Amino acid sequence: MTERLRNGGCACGAVRFTTRGEPARAGLCHCLTCRKAHAAAFNPFVVFRAEQVEVQGETASWESSPGYQRRFCPACGARVVNNNGDEIEISVASFDEVGAFAPQYESWIIRREPWLPPLKVPQYETNRGD
Repeated sequence: MTERLRNGGCACGAVRFTTRGEPARAGLCHCLTCRKAHAAAFNPFVVFRAEQVEVQGETASWESSPGYQRRFCPACGARVVNNNGDEIEISVASFDEVGAFAPQYESWIIRREPWLPPLKVPQYETNRGD
């Protein structure tokens, strides 16, 4: 059986990534940092082990919380991947393939926009609590 490869990248194409295999989990985050970093009401994301992700191209980064690096393309500013220790978090919209991942839970629902209905998945007021 062949390991599943998925590709994606930034808006201008200067940074690309490839993931191998299946993610550990997929979620939807409503926290204030994700909302501001994405200029959106929420961030749908998937989490892979670091060894499952290869990034090509130059990235810049900023640390939004201790040990959590948000990497982006310095040319177009698009977020590409987030490093969180042994895990890599990738926004669902950064993948070339549409519809590959569905959230398995929602976190930081205390920040959810009141006009946005909850998904029919587990709901966490703040962090999921690994």
